[in-house]
Order: sequence, then C-alpha cells, then structure tokens
Amino acid sequence: MRRLWIGVVYLIFIVLLIIPLIEIIRGSWAEGWGGFSDALSRPQSLHALGMTAIIVIIVTVINTMFGVMLALYLARAHWIGPKLKRLLNSLVDLPFAVSPVIGGLMIVLLLGPSTAMGALLAGAGIKIVYALPGMILATLFVTFPIMVREVLPVLQEIGAQQEEAASTLGAYSWYTFWKVTWPSIRWGVIYGVVLTVARTLGEFGAVLVVSGNIINKTQTATTLVYQDVENFNVVAANGVALVLAVFSVGLLLLMEWAKKRKDVH
Repeated sequence: MRRLWIGVVYLIFIVLLIIPLIEIIRGSWAEGWGGFSDALSRPQSLHALGMTAIIVIIVTVINTMFGVMLALYLARAHWIGPKLKRLLNSLVDLPFAVSPVIGGLMIVLLLGPSTAMGALLAGAGIKIVYALPGMILATLFVTFPIMVREVLPVLQEIGAQQEEAASTLGAYSWYTFWKVTWPSIRWGVIYGVVLTVARTLGEFGAVLVVSGNIINKTQTATTLVYQDVENFNVVAANGVALVLAVFSVGLLLLMEWAKKRKDVH
C-alpha cells in the first residue's frame, strides 16, 4: 500500500510539474532559437522582465526588514498585550485568506484616481494605481506573511533566555540582535527571502488589477504571458514563462543548498 501511495505522489508530481515544464520548453523552442530570442528581445518583454526584477528587489528588501521586525515584536515585545498580539497575528494571515484579486481591488478602491486619497496624491504628483507604486503595494500585501511565518516559529522555539542574558550583561539591543538573535534566525530569514522572491515572481491577480496591464508601462512578466496567450502568441508566452520557470527552479536549488548548509552547521 505504501508503494502505491508513493507511486501516486510521483504520478501527480509528473503530471502537475514535469509535463507542463516540458511543454513550456517545447513551446518556447517551437520556432527555434530565433523565435525564442525574438520573444525575449521584444521591447515589451525586456520592460516586463525589468519591471518584475525591480518589484522583486523592492518587495524582498521591505518584507525582510519589516517581517523580521514584526516577528520580533510578536515574539519578544512584552508591552504588547495578548489580545493585541492575537489581533496582529490575524492581520498577518489576512493575505492568505483573501484572494489576491480582492487585495488589488482594495488598493484601487482606496488609492485609485477616482478616490479622494488618490486625487490628493495625484495633485502632489504621486501616482499609485496604474503605476509602479501600486504594483509594489499589491505584491507587498500578497507576500507580507511569508517572512513573519518563517521567522516567528524560530524565535518562539529558541526562547529569550540568551537575549535576556546579553541584555543583563549590558549589551545594546542592536549588538544583542546581531550577535545572539541573528545567528539563530538567519536560516529562517533565508527561507523567507527565497519564498518571497518566488511568490513575487509568480504574482498575477493583484498586480493585474492594480497595474492595468499597460504595455511598456505597467506590465510584469506574468501579465505579459497572460496577454500573449490572449493574443495567441504562444511561442512568446512560453518563452517568457520559461524564464520564470528557470528562476523558480534556481530558487528551489538554492533552498536545497540552504537546507544542506543548515544541516552542516
């Protein structure tokens, strides 16, 4: 029976991952190297990939800083009452419970050009919706829980005894963090960074709603793939999708490397 279930798992893995990946590779090379290079060298492809890279970098940096900070507050801040901590924990998980499309729609309803706040910001020369800031906000909303959920369990497991001892001996809070806390949570942070990058690369729904999918202005790689499929430009869609797939596989390999390094240390 166990072999049967293992076989079923392998079958599901092949059907859901390996076969689609093979089809993407075949589709991207259907017209040879020329078709593949043309698909990636188009102005819209270069812009979409560049926009995706910018969003990945900004979102990962912000999520890392604020995710680790919030995890520290939830695990160590005694001035936060139990009820407030439970509320914050619930808010952290909100993006998991809400569809990304709904998240993008909420940003449009709050900061769109037809809203009071959006008009006020537009008057100051700041455009949020249908621009890069809105795309970053939408991606932050979707990916924010990842870092917190990777770091918080580690902080809860290691406890606060070593940090309290360092504080008793006169160590400053920043010194205590880098010398005591950071060595214990660094692998959790690495996992959080990898998962955040992967989620950002694949985000579609929230970004599509907020960006408007304007060619050469607010397109990401995923929304460009969507547009190419809608326009029956299958070779180009597969080419861009292959680039995203390669990055995803690279992230998986990085995760495995990080796990091995963790086991060694």
